[in-house]
Amino acid sequence: MADERTYRATVGSQEIDLPLVQVAPELSIALLICVDHGLAFSEQAGRELAAQMEPYGVEIVASVATMGIPLAIEVTRALGLDDYAILHKTPKIHLADAVAEPVKSITTARDQKLLFDRARIGAVKGKRVGIVDDVISTGGSSRAALNLVRRIGGTPVVFGALLTEAGGWRELLGPDAALVRSLGSIPVFRHQPDGSLVEDWGQA
Repeated sequence: MADERTYRATVGSQEIDLPLVQVAPELSIALLICVDHGLAFSEQAGRELAAQMEPYGVEIVASVATMGIPLAIEVTRALGLDDYAILHKTPKIHLADAVAEPVKSITTARDQKLLFDRARIGAVKGKRVGIVDDVISTGGSSRAALNLVRRIGGTPVVFGALLTEAGGWRELLGPDAALVRSLGSIPVFRHQPDGSLVEDWGQA
Protein backbone atom coordinates (compact mmCIF):
# COMPACT_ATOMS: atom_id res chain seq x y z
CA MET A 1 0.00 0.00 0.00
CA ALA A 2 1.21 3.53 -0.75
CA ASP A 3 -0.24 4.57 2.66
CA GLU A 4 -3.40 4.00 4.72
CA ARG A 5 -5.50 6.09 2.34
CA THR A 6 -4.50 4.85 -1.12
CA TYR A 7 -3.39 1.70 -2.88
CA ARG A 8 -1.00 1.63 -5.84
CA ALA A 9 -2.58 -0.58 -8.51
CA THR A 10 -1.06 -1.80 -11.76
CA VAL A 11 -3.45 -1.61 -14.73
CA GLY A 12 -1.64 -3.10 -17.69
CA SER A 13 1.35 -0.85 -18.38
CA GLN A 14 0.03 1.92 -16.10
CA GLU A 15 0.12 2.50 -12.35
CA ILE A 16 -2.51 4.50 -10.48
CA ASP A 17 -3.24 5.34 -6.84
CA LEU A 18 -6.73 4.31 -5.76
CA PRO A 19 -8.50 5.68 -2.66
CA LEU A 20 -9.37 3.18 0.03
CA VAL A 21 -13.08 3.33 0.86
CA GLN A 22 -14.77 1.53 3.75
CA VAL A 23 -17.79 -0.48 2.55
CA ALA A 24 -18.50 -2.55 5.68
CA PRO A 25 -17.50 -2.37 9.37
CA GLU A 26 -14.40 -4.50 8.81
CA LEU A 27 -13.86 -4.13 5.07
CA SER A 28 -12.42 -1.49 2.75
CA ILE A 29 -11.84 -1.59 -1.00
CA ALA A 30 -9.58 0.26 -3.42
CA LEU A 31 -12.03 2.25 -5.53
CA LEU A 32 -11.41 2.70 -9.25
CA ILE A 33 -13.43 5.49 -10.86
CA CYS A 34 -12.31 5.50 -14.51
CA VAL A 35 -13.49 9.02 -15.24
CA ASP A 36 -11.14 10.36 -12.54
CA HIS A 37 -8.01 9.24 -14.42
CA GLY A 38 -8.31 11.18 -17.66
CA LEU A 39 -8.46 10.43 -21.36
CA ALA A 40 -4.92 9.14 -21.77
CA PHE A 41 -5.42 6.50 -19.07
CA SER A 42 -8.69 5.27 -20.60
CA GLU A 43 -7.29 5.22 -24.13
CA GLN A 44 -4.20 3.22 -23.15
CA ALA A 45 -6.16 0.82 -20.96
CA GLY A 46 -8.75 0.36 -23.69
CA ARG A 47 -6.07 -0.53 -26.25
CA GLU A 48 -4.41 -3.01 -23.93
CA LEU A 49 -7.68 -4.67 -22.95
CA ALA A 50 -8.78 -4.83 -26.58
CA ALA A 51 -5.53 -6.66 -27.41
CA GLN A 52 -6.50 -9.38 -24.91
CA MET A 53 -10.05 -9.59 -26.27
CA GLU A 54 -9.24 -9.47 -30.00
CA PRO A 55 -8.54 -13.22 -30.41
CA TYR A 56 -12.14 -14.04 -29.48
CA GLY A 57 -13.73 -12.54 -32.59
CA VAL A 58 -15.81 -9.92 -30.77
CA GLU A 59 -18.50 -8.42 -33.01
CA ILE A 60 -19.92 -5.92 -30.53
CA VAL A 61 -18.83 -4.60 -27.13
CA ALA A 62 -21.28 -4.33 -24.23
CA SER A 63 -20.78 -2.61 -20.89
CA VAL A 64 -22.60 -1.53 -17.76
CA ALA A 65 -23.43 2.16 -17.29
CA THR A 66 -22.12 4.48 -16.24
CA MET A 67 -18.50 3.79 -15.33
CA GLY A 68 -18.11 1.20 -18.07
CA ILE A 69 -19.05 3.58 -20.88
CA PRO A 70 -15.62 5.23 -21.39
CA LEU A 71 -14.02 1.80 -21.43
CA ALA A 72 -16.59 0.46 -23.91
CA ILE A 73 -15.85 3.36 -26.26
CA GLU A 74 -12.08 2.86 -26.12
CA VAL A 75 -12.22 -0.93 -26.51
CA THR A 76 -14.70 -0.61 -29.40
CA ARG A 77 -12.41 1.87 -31.14
CA ALA A 78 -9.32 -0.26 -30.56
CA LEU A 79 -11.06 -3.35 -31.97
CA GLY A 80 -11.98 -1.42 -35.11
CA LEU A 81 -15.71 -1.68 -34.43
CA ASP A 82 -18.32 1.07 -34.72
CA ASP A 83 -21.06 0.06 -32.30
CA TYR A 84 -21.35 -0.79 -28.63
CA ALA A 85 -24.26 -1.66 -26.35
CA ILE A 86 -24.92 -0.27 -22.87
CA LEU A 87 -26.66 -2.09 -20.05
CA HIS A 88 -28.29 0.62 -17.95
CA LYS A 89 -28.86 0.79 -14.20
CA THR A 90 -30.98 3.95 -14.18
CA PRO A 91 -34.55 3.90 -15.56
CA LYS A 92 -35.04 6.35 -18.43
CA ILE A 93 -37.93 7.17 -20.73
CA HIS A 94 -36.66 4.90 -23.52
CA LEU A 95 -36.28 2.01 -21.05
CA ALA A 96 -39.92 1.79 -19.93
CA ASP A 97 -40.28 -1.61 -21.63
CA ALA A 98 -36.67 -2.69 -21.20
CA VAL A 99 -35.43 -6.24 -20.74
CA ALA A 100 -34.43 -6.36 -17.05
CA GLU A 101 -32.03 -8.45 -14.98
CA PRO A 102 -31.61 -8.07 -11.17
CA VAL A 103 -28.16 -7.11 -9.87
CA LYS A 104 -26.51 -6.26 -6.56
CA SER A 105 -23.15 -4.51 -6.44
CA ILE A 106 -20.62 -4.13 -3.61
CA THR A 107 -20.48 -0.36 -4.24
CA THR A 108 -24.27 0.10 -4.25
CA ALA A 109 -26.34 -0.16 -1.07
CA ARG A 110 -29.60 -1.21 -2.70
CA ASP A 111 -30.66 -3.88 -5.15
CA GLN A 112 -30.79 -2.70 -8.75
CA LYS A 113 -31.70 -3.95 -12.20
CA LEU A 114 -29.73 -3.95 -15.42
CA LEU A 115 -31.92 -2.66 -18.24
CA PHE A 116 -31.53 -3.09 -21.99
CA ASP A 117 -33.48 -1.12 -24.57
CA ARG A 118 -35.61 -3.50 -26.65
CA ALA A 119 -35.04 -1.26 -29.68
CA ARG A 120 -31.33 -2.19 -29.51
CA ILE A 121 -31.74 -5.97 -29.31
CA GLY A 122 -30.93 -6.33 -33.01
CA ALA A 123 -27.45 -4.91 -32.39
CA VAL A 124 -26.63 -7.78 -30.02
CA LYS A 125 -28.79 -10.75 -31.03
CA GLY A 126 -26.78 -13.44 -32.80
CA LYS A 127 -23.49 -11.60 -32.18
CA ARG A 128 -20.26 -12.58 -30.44
CA VAL A 129 -20.23 -10.14 -27.52
CA GLY A 130 -17.27 -8.86 -25.56
CA ILE A 131 -18.46 -7.49 -22.23
CA VAL A 132 -16.24 -4.91 -20.49
CA ASP A 133 -16.32 -3.31 -17.06
CA ASP A 134 -13.90 -1.36 -14.93
CA VAL A 135 -13.72 -3.78 -11.98
CA ILE A 136 -15.01 -7.27 -11.28
CA SER A 137 -15.48 -7.35 -7.50
CA THR A 138 -18.05 -9.79 -6.05
CA GLY A 139 -19.10 -10.82 -9.56
CA GLY A 140 -22.72 -9.77 -9.00
CA SER A 141 -22.81 -7.11 -11.71
CA SER A 142 -20.76 -9.30 -14.03
CA ARG A 143 -23.11 -12.25 -13.68
CA ALA A 144 -26.12 -10.01 -14.32
CA ALA A 145 -24.46 -8.60 -17.44
CA LEU A 146 -23.72 -12.09 -18.77
CA ASN A 147 -27.28 -13.21 -18.04
CA LEU A 148 -28.80 -10.17 -19.73
CA VAL A 149 -26.65 -10.47 -22.86
CA ARG A 150 -27.70 -14.10 -23.20
CA ARG A 151 -31.37 -13.27 -22.63
CA ILE A 152 -31.31 -10.83 -25.56
CA GLY A 153 -29.70 -13.40 -27.83
CA GLY A 154 -26.03 -12.48 -27.69
CA THR A 155 -23.18 -14.91 -27.03
CA PRO A 156 -20.59 -13.66 -24.51
CA VAL A 157 -17.18 -14.82 -25.73
CA VAL A 158 -14.92 -12.80 -23.41
CA PHE A 159 -15.28 -10.51 -20.39
CA GLY A 160 -12.63 -7.79 -20.16
CA ALA A 161 -11.94 -5.85 -16.96
CA LEU A 162 -9.35 -3.31 -15.98
CA LEU A 163 -9.06 -4.95 -12.55
CA THR A 164 -10.34 -7.98 -10.70
CA GLU A 165 -10.79 -7.64 -6.94
CA ALA A 166 -9.91 -10.47 -4.51
CA GLY A 167 -11.23 -13.89 -5.55
CA GLY A 168 -14.88 -14.26 -4.58
CA TRP A 169 -16.05 -13.44 -8.09
CA ARG A 170 -14.66 -16.72 -9.43
CA GLU A 171 -17.07 -18.83 -7.37
CA LEU A 172 -20.05 -16.64 -8.21
CA LEU A 173 -19.34 -16.68 -11.95
CA GLY A 174 -18.66 -20.42 -12.00
CA PRO A 175 -17.73 -21.62 -15.52
CA ASP A 176 -18.05 -18.04 -16.82
CA ALA A 177 -14.95 -17.09 -14.79
CA ALA A 178 -12.97 -18.62 -17.66
CA LEU A 179 -14.18 -15.78 -19.91
CA VAL A 180 -12.45 -13.12 -17.80
CA ARG A 181 -9.38 -11.26 -19.05
CA SER A 182 -8.01 -8.37 -17.01
CA LEU A 183 -5.16 -5.87 -16.88
CA GLY A 184 -4.51 -6.39 -13.18
CA SER A 185 -5.83 -7.48 -9.81
CA ILE A 186 -6.26 -5.90 -6.40
CA PRO A 187 -7.07 -7.22 -2.92
CA VAL A 188 -9.75 -6.16 -0.49
CA PHE A 189 -8.61 -4.82 2.89
CA ARG A 190 -9.54 -6.20 6.32
CA HIS A 191 -9.62 -3.85 9.29
CA GLN A 192 -7.51 -5.01 12.24
CA PRO A 193 -8.13 -4.23 15.95
CA ASP A 194 -5.13 -1.84 15.99
CA GLY A 195 -6.63 0.19 13.09
CA SER A 196 -4.32 -1.17 10.42
CA LEU A 197 -5.47 -2.72 7.14
CA VAL A 198 -4.40 -6.15 5.87
CA GLU A 199 -4.57 -7.16 2.21
CA ASP A 200 -6.91 -10.08 1.52
CA TRP A 201 -6.65 -11.76 -1.90
CA GLY A 202 -9.21 -14.47 -1.14
CA GLN A 203 -12.99 -14.29 -0.87
CA ALA A 204 -14.44 -10.76 -0.74
